[in-house]
Amino acid sequence: MTVGNGKRRQPTLSQLRAFVAVAEHLHFRDAAAAIGMSQPALSGAVSALEETLGVTLLERTTRKVLLSSAGERLAVRAKAVLDEVGALLEEAEAVRAPFTGALRLGVIPTVAPYLLPAVLRLVHERYPQLDLQVHEEQTASLLDGLHSGRLDLLLLAVPLGVPGVVELPLFDEDFVLVTPLDHWLGGREGIPREALRELHLLLLDEGHCLRDQALDICREAGREDAPVTTTAAGLSTLVQLVAGGLGCTLLPRTALKLETSRSSQLLTGCFADPAPSRRVAFAMRAGAARAAEYEELATALREALRALPVRVLDGPE
Repeated sequence: MTVGNGKRRQPTLSQLRAFVAVAEHLHFRDAAAAIGMSQPALSGAVSALEETLGVTLLERTTRKVLLSSAGERLAVRAKAVLDEVGALLEEAEAVRAPFTGALRLGVIPTVAPYLLPAVLRLVHERYPQLDLQVHEEQTASLLDGLHSGRLDLLLLAVPLGVPGVVELPLFDEDFVLVTPLDHWLGGREGIPREALRELHLLLLDEGHCLRDQALDICREAGREDAPVTTTAAGLSTLVQLVAGGLGCTLLPRTALKLETSRSSQLLTGCFADPAPSRRVAFAMRAGAARAAEYEELATALREALRALPVRVLDGPE
């Protein structure tokens, strides 16, 4: 459809938001509530969009709403347009006032309890205008949130090897062996990795990257089987199982003090150099509008973490 000057009419952002909401919910009342619009206004916006585009987007019945074939195709385009507009606004905000507004940080459970105190203290002292919002999730969920735009920055173990994701390495840390009091490796230094071949090792549930790292360490030590008979949802439970004599486990050094202080029935052992280790980093979308801020935050956090039992990295390698 064209107007008097011969130019095609353009859909408005309000019309696109209304249509995308209906496409997602397939229900006018739910869609209207989701975007804070009255139901008549939402229905009118979708009808206006259909008129502007010259296609029928929805099949309306008394009981339900369905997308037409054209609606299914155009809903994807409409969402992409809204995502790009959101990115434009985000970039404008970043240019206008760095370290202000919301920063949605995703953190894995095996990092969150041990590093968040330093992160929160840093943000409070150096970036008081930053609205830090923390989401603790497993790696797969965090990456999905980063790609979808639900999250802005991740704090997790790397390497990820995911296209479109840039890693900002922060530090490396060794793993230590946690054992019951009567275990023959308890308290020992210079433990060879090969000792892992014979241990009854307790691991986290599937989905935790720390579980995968522990299994990789076992394979590197020459252990072919997966030493899994008992698992736990978190490190605190895992350590309590060790204290109860059910086996041994591997802990990253940043978790050692907090987790082992809860029981007097534990000993720790250190591996011979080079000890098995993990790398922790920030991760952001390639081309993120606030990339310079995230890099500055990574530099500041590296300095804040020097008091921890880790090997702080100077920057991207």
